[in-house]
Amino acid sequence: MEKDQHNTVVFSASKRELFTANNGYKSLQKRLRAQWRIQSFKEELSVEKLKGVKLWITAGPREKFTALELEALKLYLDGGGNVLVMLGEGGEMKYDTNINFLLEEFGIIVNNDAVVRNAYYKYFHPKEALVSDGVLNRAISRAAGKVVTGISEDENIGNNTQPLTFVYPYGATLSVIKPAVAVLSTGSVCFPLNRPILAFYQGKQSGRLVVLGSCHMFSDQYIDKDENNKIVDVVLQWLMTDNVQLNQIDAENPEIADYSMLPDTGCLSEQLRGCLQEGDENPRDFTSLFDMSLFNQSVDTLPQVISTYKQLDVKNETLTLITPQFETPLPALQPAVFPPAIDDFPPLMLDLFNLDETFSSEKVRLAQLTNKCTDEDLEFYVRKCGEILDVTPNLDKEQRDAKHILERIFFQVVEFKKLNQEHDIDVEPQFTPS
Repeated sequence: MEKDQHNTVVFSASKRELFTANNGYKSLQKRLRAQWRIQSFKEELSVEKLKGVKLWITAGPREKFTALELEALKLYLDGGGNVLVMLGEGGEMKYDTNINFLLEEFGIIVNNDAVVRNAYYKYFHPKEALVSDGVLNRAISRAAGKVVTGISEDENIGNNTQPLTFVYPYGATLSVIKPAVAVLSTGSVCFPLNRPILAFYQGKQSGRLVVLGSCHMFSDQYIDKDENNKIVDVVLQWLMTDNVQLNQIDAENPEIADYSMLPDTGCLSEQLRGCLQEGDENPRDFTSLFDMSLFNQSVDTLPQVISTYKQLDVKNETLTLITPQFETPLPALQPAVFPPAIDDFPPLMLDLFNLDETFSSEKVRLAQLTNKCTDEDLEFYVRKCGEILDVTPNLDKEQRDAKHILERIFFQVVEFKKLNQEHDIDVEPQFTPS
């Protein structure tokens, strides 16, 4: 079944808006599409085109509205229509629009400034301001589901009793006066401190106006960050239904600070400043103030100087430059910085050697091994002796036990003995009978 014509929500796209229904506001469009019909206006506004529209939204307009368009929006609001206006940091000056001409008639102005968080937390950019104590009207927290148990509506308590945390990216502050009501502020951590960022206005014919200083807050990138989605729900409930009733005590006396301007000290430091000391009056002939003798060049003494060369018998030639040597009583200036801490390379991975085993003789090594071992270490003793005497490498891997080592040594001794006997037989003298 087709939705009613009076249930239409219109996104403005005629002023080069930074965000439209299909560009950056798809998540918000899905929320509205469940109950309302969505349209985009790319033509010039008029009273006839706004007939039957439930809500008109503009997010970051970057062109000026004509006088007829602003008058049509004013008549639309006075006739019971609803308007949601969102801008950004820099206000009208940066976006090159004139929407404040309409808003100031209802007590709201978007300032040409930016909201910055003083302390880093969770978000990297300072203009992605995370606000945790910015609720000015307790009805906002109650509509968002942040209800403090044990506290009634009639109790005169502070405005920040219901914690509602939201991120306010790349936004500006608002100037709000009655009959408009400020409902959200920058809190105590962001600068400017405790300044309005969201304001409501309700006309006599039930027409409602909501002004938000950041069009990025409801965009696809930030609508699901922290509790921004709850702020969206509260704004839509207040615009489209009568479920949200603002607290009158908080509406009359919101906890907002005065807007104080700070001098641009960086710009002022570059400008010339006049001397505060009062001087004498200038004479009529101002040229008499110049003392020309201080910086005067004269060639009157040049002949006398040239004749001095002849008297002193000195060649009249151009003097060469002598490099001066200045004695510095203080050491040369150096930048007050710390040298970079460069990691040293790790030490080389060298194998560990036992110098005694490497350079000692076989007899010394055998003696050291003998002193270490007892009768119970006979097997170990024989094996180590075989390694020292280079007997073990000549054996197979399966025969490198003490028994085969001793057998190998005995065979070597026997062979050695045989060689000695053969030598003795060869050298034995032969006696022949006489």
